[in-house]
Amino acid sequence: MRNWDDLRIFLAVAHAGRVAPAARALGIDATTVGRRLTRLEREMGVPLFETLAGERRLSEAGQALLHHAETIDAAVLSATDAPGGAGIAGHVRMSIAEGLATHVVAPQLAGFREGHPNIRLDLITASGFLDPSKREADIAVMLARPRNRQLRAGRLADYRLRLYATPRYVAQHGLPDAAADLATHVLTGYVPEHIHAPELDYLSEVHDGLVARLRSTSINVQHAMIRSGAGIGILPDFIGARDPALTAILPAVTLTRSFWLVTHADGHQTPRIQAVSGWLRALAPAIG
Repeated sequence: MRNWDDLRIFLAVAHAGRVAPAARALGIDATTVGRRLTRLEREMGVPLFETLAGERRLSEAGQALLHHAETIDAAVLSATDAPGGAGIAGHVRMSIAEGLATHVVAPQLAGFREGHPNIRLDLITASGFLDPSKREADIAVMLARPRNRQLRAGRLADYRLRLYATPRYVAQHGLPDAAADLATHVLTGYVPEHIHAPELDYLSEVHDGLVARLRSTSINVQHAMIRSGAGIGILPDFIGARDPALTAILPAVTLTRSFWLVTHADGHQTPRIQAVSGWLRALAPAIG
């Protein structure tokens, strides 16, 4: 390979999944990005991407190159950005549940940045989790332990969920005496056809036949619905119990779920991955 800067182009496209956003991030035009990728593939002698519906997905050769390219990128950042060439550097993409990212992780980011100023951290909260086995993410915080042997997974934290409402809602509609009474109340929840993990199917576990009348794919939107007094809904305690505007309903009705910290076995020991993983584990007491 005669032009190492082509790896920077490759990394941008690998992380963005498309040429146009990669070009914007790099500050160059998309034609140049495409031309540089073609040159890199010609020099490597293998295709690095497969194009599906306009999206660039890494080929097997591209996945192999990604690990080396990120190692080189981190080394360059350490040499040029950190004082005296010291410090952990690089780019980390983390797939994480929206509620956890909003209410636990994001509020602690200032402290992480102070300790690791040369790590570029992406929090991906789109519906569904990105798959580290496909190199879609470096780290995933998942609701179930994956069985893929390419992945390293450890329990991050268990957490509790309960029913919440506002005192105003309770004053207007009364308190249910049992889980079956929830059928007469306005319930909030997920949109059934967009539940990407069975662990999010809360209402069926509370009582058979319960149906949410106010629904959203976003836990933050559900939180806002409940907080507005629109209905009763299930929230993790790290959201509901910390909101003084809410009160727990039927406190004996509790659900327990787990978050799993997942990385690819190949990159598990990478300093930047270890730095972010260690920081997440330190946040575990704030989750459960």
